[in-house]
Amino acid sequence: MQKNYGLNDVTKFNSINEMLEIAVKEASDKIAFKYKDGGKIKEVSYKDFQNETIALGTGLHWLGINDSHIAVIGENSYNWLTVYLTVLKSNSVIVPVDKELPVKDIIHVLEHSDSQVLFYSKKFDKCIEELVEKLPNIKYFIGFDSAEDNGKLLSYSKLLKKGKELYESGNISYSSIKKTDTKKLKMLVYTSGTTGMAKGVMLSEHNLVSSVYYGLQVSTVYTCCLSVLPYHHTYEAVSGILVALHHHCTICINDSLKAVLKNLQLYKPDYIYLVPAFAEIFYKKIWANAKETGKDKILEVMLKISNGLRKVGIDLRKQLFKSIHGAFGGNLIKIVCGGAPIRPELGKFFNDIGLNLINGYGITECSPLVSANRDYFNDCATVGVVLPCCEVKFENVTPEGDGEICVKGDIVMMGYYKNPELTNAVLVDGWFKTGDYGKFNDKKQLIINGRKKNLIVLKNGKNVFPEEIENYIMGISYVQEVIVKGIKDDVGAEIGLVAEVFLNDDKLKELKIIDKETSLKRDIAEVCKSLPVYKHISKIIIRDKEFDKTTTNKIKR
Repeated sequence: MQKNYGLNDVTKFNSINEMLEIAVKEASDKIAFKYKDGGKIKEVSYKDFQNETIALGTGLHWLGINDSHIAVIGENSYNWLTVYLTVLKSNSVIVPVDKELPVKDIIHVLEHSDSQVLFYSKKFDKCIEELVEKLPNIKYFIGFDSAEDNGKLLSYSKLLKKGKELYESGNISYSSIKKTDTKKLKMLVYTSGTTGMAKGVMLSEHNLVSSVYYGLQVSTVYTCCLSVLPYHHTYEAVSGILVALHHHCTICINDSLKAVLKNLQLYKPDYIYLVPAFAEIFYKKIWANAKETGKDKILEVMLKISNGLRKVGIDLRKQLFKSIHGAFGGNLIKIVCGGAPIRPELGKFFNDIGLNLINGYGITECSPLVSANRDYFNDCATVGVVLPCCEVKFENVTPEGDGEICVKGDIVMMGYYKNPELTNAVLVDGWFKTGDYGKFNDKKQLIINGRKKNLIVLKNGKNVFPEEIENYIMGISYVQEVIVKGIKDDVGAEIGLVAEVFLNDDKLKELKIIDKETSLKRDIAEVCKSLPVYKHISKIIIRDKEFDKTTTNKIKR
């Protein structure tokens, strides 16, 4: 039980600068980062990384950049992270910008955020002239891949070299900064909403420190991770990168989403942060490979044998499922998921083969982590236990027992940038209204059932969260995407449920399914049979193309 399972011991720190100093003191020569560079794997120690942040910070000071808003846009890279930590350690504010935004939205974010500097990757060379023209308040555009300076356009490598020379000749302007109040704005993150223009979430250094410190108390990490998710998102930037640095891990930077499985085998990490869609892909791929090679029945038998042995204290999962572990690099212990629900079936399967699938719950406005499952107190049907630094309460509880999740504590944002009206609508007496509905189970683990804005209220008064039913339907092997909506009558009352589905053609061919509609109706009825009748699907729509999605790969409803 959890009451006999204390919190993890974590070194206390008060600032990001202190966090990195502790890492250098305790793990100076340990590899902090690994990444591909010109076909070779480059390694950077904690000491060398610290020195690069000092060099870049000194270069920015030389340019007169201090106490400014500094934006960064581009693919995940070592340079991106160097900028990120350099700014977090300074008196400036970091503004991570989503690289998938249209140019007009990038301009809006850079204008609205009052950014004075933009670091950018080669991908944005083609639109840099437009950005310079339309963003007169930005003093410098610093290209990661630029070889030469040209007016406002500066070379990142030249700036880094200049900063290093200045520091080595005695310029300590950056490293001797008198740090400001940790309750002041430190990170300005623009959320990718499914409608309307993105909101600027204001996070303080205290927010970030609290998320890392208390997050590690609940869910630990190990020695080496594969860093996959986009850095502009707080899930990876805070819960991934900052947590790993405080734990003195080696961070292996994934260079392409298509190369995740290859890079797992290359870097052999012991943990990885993902979204549930990846876990779903891994799960379906394992079973597809087993079926393709005629080993699916053997896998089923081995799972039963393994689970039987574990009941009498014999754990042979690593040996019995060695080939599956090998596909993940051989060292993987833990897959951490966030951003969406996990089907309990997946949690059980990964546990059965010897991999911990740990689900958590977060939202950008909470820096982002609110709760996480624990390694020895794990239930994938929940998002775990709430961090020790915050409280959770439920408002507007439905007859089914679900209420809007409200969070209070050290992780809650300062508010929305330049938007007091919206801030006051979601922050009341320190309580942040998440817009998510859920409840606690009898073990005080948090269960998320859906978004307030997606709630379907049927004519008979019953409340339905579509996400719950979508989770069941996603268990059908040939279903790739699904949205559940209400069916309305002539006067707009919701009288039933429709599932709009996009199917995987390759899987349909493999299963020799010809009559898609009949098969889908039958299979949806089967997977939903344990649900109350009012949650059953009465109509299906089969799409011929994927749903539109946000830049964080969430379906736009």
